Amino acid sequence: MSDANEPTGAAGAVGPGAGAAGADAAGAGSAEDPAASAPGRRVRVVLVDDHRMFRTGVQAEIGQTERTGVEVVGEAADVDQAVTVITATRPEVVLLDVHLPGGGGVEVLRRCSPLMADPEQPVRFLALSVSDAAEDVIGVIRGGARGYVTKTITGTDLVDSVFRVQDGDAVFSPRLAGFVLDAFASTDAPPVDEDLDRLTQREREVLRLIARGYAYKEIAKQLFISVKTVESHVSAVLRKLQLSNRHELTRWATARRLV
Repeated sequence: MSDANEPTGAAGAVGPGAGAAGADAAGAGSAEDPAASAPGRRVRVVLVDDHRMFRTGVQAEIGQTERTGVEVVGEAADVDQAVTVITATRPEVVLLDVHLPGGGGVEVLRRCSPLMADPEQPVRFLALSVSDAAEDVIGVIRGGARGYVTKTITGTDLVDSVFRVQDGDAVFSPRLAGFVLDAFASTDAPPVDEDLDRLTQREREVLRLIARGYAYKEIAKQLFISVKTVESHVSAVLRKLQLSNRHELTRWATARRLV
């Protein structure tokens, strides 16, 4: 269950069972103990994810500072909380989910762009998401994230990835790295979609859910907004994309592999 209204705090969160998954980050170490990835080092981290149980799992897996070197200094469940906690704590690394109430991970990146640009104490972002959709990956990388790993990552590899991002490296799950490179290198399909870029982050979220067949009430519940607001977003999407109805919208989204 989501907990977008819970207060922020310095507690934390890889989900239960994730430690048994296979290695996920490109080039990450294979030691069983997360401490082996960062002997004697320290990194301050904020966890941003709208699922309390997942954050708790990450905290249990990597947040034992004396063993792993990772100190979880705050956590957040939605965009506003994330910006507040990140601004207050100024961590070295933020573990950021892509889909969040309030505008998603891209909105967090947009609002934290001055912190990322700080030459003396930059805040760096590593996306940690269940999604492996190309549009999600490209969106957060274009927004300024230093990498993207999926939630099948092991605790050891996540610790290693956090320290690598702290050092300024780019970190990706192997398969994701491939299509990120393809997207930015391809001469046939440029990474910028002018039609898609006309939409706000929230409009993109509504678009994706409409294309997946969700009813307005279901979308409202999932995004923590009213049905009227969903209707307004749908109208705006149709107008911006010059489409007539949700069936055309679904075809448009499917053609771009957004579903």
